[in-house]
Amino acid sequence: MNDSAAFDLAVIGAGPGGYVAAIRAAQLGKRVVVIDDEGHPGGTCLNWGCIPSKALLKAAERREFLKEAGSFGFGVTESSFDLQKIIGRSRDVVSKLNRGIEFLFKKNKIEYKVGRARIVMPGKIAVGGETIQAGRILIATGAKPRLLPGVKPDGRRILTSREALLLAEPPASLAVLGAGAIGMEFAYFFHAFGTRVTVIELLDRILPQEDREISAALRKIYEKAGMKILTGARVDAVRVEGDGVRLELDRDGKKETHDAGAALLALGVVPNTEGLFEEGVRVKEEKGWISVNDDFQTSLPGIHAIGDIIGPPWLAHVASHEGIVAVERMFTDHRPKIRYDVIPACTYCRPQVASVGLTEEAVRKQYGDAVQIGRFPFQALGKAIASDETEGFVKLIFAGPHAQLVGAHILGHEATEMIAELGMALSLEATRDDILATVHAHPTMAEAILEAALASAGRAIHL
Repeated sequence: MNDSAAFDLAVIGAGPGGYVAAIRAAQLGKRVVVIDDEGHPGGTCLNWGCIPSKALLKAAERREFLKEAGSFGFGVTESSFDLQKIIGRSRDVVSKLNRGIEFLFKKNKIEYKVGRARIVMPGKIAVGGETIQAGRILIATGAKPRLLPGVKPDGRRILTSREALLLAEPPASLAVLGAGAIGMEFAYFFHAFGTRVTVIELLDRILPQEDREISAALRKIYEKAGMKILTGARVDAVRVEGDGVRLELDRDGKKETHDAGAALLALGVVPNTEGLFEEGVRVKEEKGWISVNDDFQTSLPGIHAIGDIIGPPWLAHVASHEGIVAVERMFTDHRPKIRYDVIPACTYCRPQVASVGLTEEAVRKQYGDAVQIGRFPFQALGKAIASDETEGFVKLIFAGPHAQLVGAHILGHEATEMIAELGMALSLEATRDDILATVHAHPTMAEAILEAALASAGRAIHL
C-alpha cells in the first residue's frame, strides 16, 4: 500500500451528512478527504431517495392536474404518460445535483475518492490499494432498506425504494409493505399512475409516527380515492409466483393471502456498516447502530459518526445538522447542540403531511388537562379554495399556563413548506400570543396557522 499525506478529517460517506460536514470542516481551514463507494456524491438521499422520489411525486401531481384540468377551464380531452421519460427526468435532476456537490468539493479544496473505505485503526483508512491517514475520521455511511428474510429484490416483482425509482412501467397492482413516509409516498405515486395499490401495515394506522388525527384523515382521503389499506397486518411470507407475488398475512390472528403484480418493501432501514471495519476493530453499538456521545465521538478515539448510522431519526436534514455540529465540536470552541425535540418530519404525498413537536396523545400524557387545541380546515381558507387545494387542516397544540406551543401538525397543500415557521416557533418556545401577534400575509396557505391559533382560544375568524 502507498501511504498518502495526512488529512485533518476523513469523511466516509458523501451523503447529506458527510458532504455537509466536509464542507464545514474545509471552511474552518482543515484538509479534508471524502471517501464514498457510490461514485456519485449525495448518498442515498440524493441518488436513491429524497431527491429522485420528489421528482416523481411532482410528476404524479402534474398527472392529477391533467385529470382535474377541466375545473380550471382547460380542455384536456385525454393524456398519456411515458414512465421511462418520467424516470429519466428524475435521474437528470440527480445528475445535476451530483455535479453541484462535486463543484463544491473542488471549490472548498476537498479531495473526493471513490472506493469502499475500511477503517484499519483510529487515524488510518484503507481504500483499495491506498492507505489514508487522518487526525479524525467521521463515519457517515447511512442506512439501507430493511429486507424480509429470504426475500431478495429482483427489480420487477420484489422492489425496494431503489428499484421502484427505475421501473420501466408501473405494475398493474402493487402491495406496499409498510405505511411510513416512504411507503405512503410510493403508494401515492403509483396510485396516481393507475396502479391498484394496497398498503399493508403492521401497526394500527398509516404514518404511525404522526398524530393519530392526521393519520386517520389521510387514510380516509386515500381510501375514498380507491386505495386499499390494511392495518394491523403482519406479513408472514412473500413468494414470487408467476408474473406476480403472493403475500401471506396475519390480521388479528386470521390468515389471509393477497396477490399483486409486485411488492414494494418499505419496512424501515438497517445500518450500513458492512465491511466498514478491519477485523478486530470494533466500536460500541446499540442494536446495530453506532453509539456516540454529545460530540458524536464513538467508543474509539478520533472516530466520530453522524446521520442514519447512529440511529433514529433517519432524516437527511438531521444528518446535515449533525455533520455541522460534529465538525464544530471537533475543531472549534463552539459547543452547538441539536434540539431533537423540534425536528420537523415531512411526508411528500398529496396532500402532504408535516409535523414538529409532540402529538396530541403525548401532550395529554405530559400535561393532563392543561391543553388547548386549535384546528383550521383548508376548505375555509381563501388561498386554498382559489388553488383548489382544500383537503386537510392545521392542528396546533398549546399547553401550560402560558399556552406554549408544544406540537404542530399539518395535512394539506405545501404542508412541508409551512412547517418551518412552526419549527422556529417551537425552538423559540413561542406561545399562542406570539403566533397571534405575527401578521401573516394574505392570501397564503400559512394563514391557516394563525386561524388555528385563534381557534384554540375560541376566536377563529373564518370558522
